[in-house]
Amino acid sequence: MIRRRSLLVGAAALGIAGHASAETWPVRPIKLVAPFAPGGGSDFTSRLVAEKLSARLGQTMLVDNKPGAGGNLGAEIAIESPADGYTYLTISGSYAINSILHKPSFDSLNDIAAIGQFTDEPTVLCVNPGVPAKTLKELVALANAQPGELAYGSSGPGGLLHLGTEFFLDAAQIKATHVPYRGTAPALNDLLSGSVQMLIGGTTTMLPYIKNNQVRALAITRKIAVADIPTYGEQGYPTLDFNLWHGMIGPKGIPTGIVQRLNGELDAVLKSPEVSGRLAADGVIAVGGSSDAFTSTIRTEVKRWQDFIQRTGIKLD
Repeated sequence: MIRRRSLLVGAAALGIAGHASAETWPVRPIKLVAPFAPGGGSDFTSRLVAEKLSARLGQTMLVDNKPGAGGNLGAEIAIESPADGYTYLTISGSYAINSILHKPSFDSLNDIAAIGQFTDEPTVLCVNPGVPAKTLKELVALANAQPGELAYGSSGPGGLLHLGTEFFLDAAQIKATHVPYRGTAPALNDLLSGSVQMLIGGTTTMLPYIKNNQVRALAITRKIAVADIPTYGEQGYPTLDFNLWHGMIGPKGIPTGIVQRLNGELDAVLKSPEVSGRLAADGVIAVGGSSDAFTSTIRTEVKRWQDFIQRTGIKLD
């Protein structure tokens, strides 16, 4: 009787402690794993969000860059961490592709807790100014006349910029040669020099070079106020809506109270005029919204790229 009563009291105490942990969280610094090298879009977005969340949560959110394996190294570190509310992962559009091509050690849909979406950033197709094509139609005609002779860069095999370009080539029924790089920066350098003729990149990266006439923008996934670039849809390709996006997830099992608190604070950060205005200057939408909405986005993106990869038989270079 005494032993049973002690066990019941102990169980009740654990229940109270579990509830209190969600109520008092966070009591120590939080880690946000960015699975790409410093200096890129994922790193910038992670640091912007982490800085603002630190102020709102009263605890430091540290960005921990863990590049490697197309983003899978950092993803596996974060998702295999304890589900105690102190380790999270920044994911991008490449996360959906990685779940199919790179086959991570965890279930990309069922082993995670979605926190919220950071951003939605249009991608823009640019060519070197030496390419004799002023419109998307002219580029398609040029590629048809010279099958496989045009080269396009990407941030790496299996990434969103690689698959996004293949998505365009498939829709236009043309061929070009893929030249993968270790990141967008070296690919952009070779676009500027003319070593590759085409590159799809996010507006944050490409706009300065477009405005300085160092590259020529031929198509964008959606209209932006800060540059007059025709959309793919306006030029006959309505399905080419692959945007760059970023968001935050954690390992499955994080207490519901913590997920709700962090989602609410993240939504407030993204809807603040300071952050949303800063992102809008590059044509980027600060998304926010519920964790359920972000879960739906992840599932939709995985399905999109799974269907495309299975239909085309694309493999890693």
